Amino acid sequence: MKSYTINEAGMAINAQYIASPNFDARPASKPTSKPESEISLIVIHNISLPPSQYGGNGIIELFTNQLNPDEHPYYAEIYTRKVSSHFLIRRDGELIQFVSCLDRAWHAGVSNWNNRERCNDFSVGIELEGSDFEAFEPAQYLTLKNLITSLTEAYSIQAIVGHSDIAPIRKTDPGPYFDWSQIDNINKK
Repeated sequence: MKSYTINEAGMAINAQYIASPNFDARPASKPTSKPESEISLIVIHNISLPPSQYGGNGIIELFTNQLNPDEHPYYAEIYTRKVSSHFLIRRDGELIQFVSCLDRAWHAGVSNWNNRERCNDFSVGIELEGSDFEAFEPAQYLTLKNLITSLTEAYSIQAIVGHSDIAPIRKTDPGPYFDWSQIDNINKK
């Protein structure tokens, strides 16, 4: 199993890096605070493009603003959205990073956790290639556990939640087939 240690630049060593333009700076709570001091939440999502189809480049194209609206009817609805996530875990366990953990990726949208609005400000987003309608692959859980362990070693992670936990009216992911017991034994600081 690959090690995904998070370096000082907020990058996972051994992950494939594909730069997304959809990010900005995390806000500092105090003039002297560092962005990594505010990273306290991991948000788990699922995504597939086209919906419920795996292995193509749709997710990468969405996160890099290169989605062709003519390739699929669903793409015509979403191709102008400016979204990203820090990480994507493919069905085979491959890890792709789009945004440094030190920057704010645009994955959570309107959200709230423990009475804090704008979860993008203080979270790391992890997308699992999948849907609400089928189980995730063992290889994905292995990569996810390794990545979460690395993130909890690098940052003061207080909670690991689903997108549905921070935006319950809008979102259902990672969905009913996500097995939370796969990550229950990971220690949070």
